[in-house]
Amino acid sequence: MATIKVGMADLNICKGDDMITTLGLGSCIGIAVYDPVLKIGGLAHIMLPDSTQMRNNSNIAKFADTGIEELVRRVVAAGANKRRLVAKIAGGAKMFEVSGLSTIGNVGERNAQASRRKLKQLGIPLLAEDTGLNYGRTVELYTATGEFRIKAVGKTIKSI
Repeated sequence: MATIKVGMADLNICKGDDMITTLGLGSCIGIAVYDPVLKIGGLAHIMLPDSTQMRNNSNIAKFADTGIEELVRRVVAAGANKRRLVAKIAGGAKMFEVSGLSTIGNVGERNAQASRRKLKQLGIPLLAEDTGLNYGRTVELYTATGEFRIKAVGKTIKSI
């Protein structure tokens, strides 16, 4: 089994018995899309909700709106059937308290909302999520089983 690592503002795909992982999800979101029949999946580590709000938006993997589209494109190009794709997400923590601000100051919540919205727009069911709260996460997608494992310091390992 190979382990494929996805960095910040990055994405990649894997299939078969491989595992794909990303570390350090604070306010960032880890988005896994997966074809359960062909065992092909991918993982994106997005940092911000919307590429249209930034001047320097050339890294499409950095944003929920463009990163999820590219992730789906790559998974389908690898042979997955778009109609069978399902998704799971984790991250979107509120890592710092900013007084007086609602969700405008909560980048993690905005990232989670943007991810849900984009998946819905693409017609990909969101099967499970572990978002919010105030701690970072590491996620792993096992393509042989579709298991999405979430690890956090001081927390029990969770599979969704």
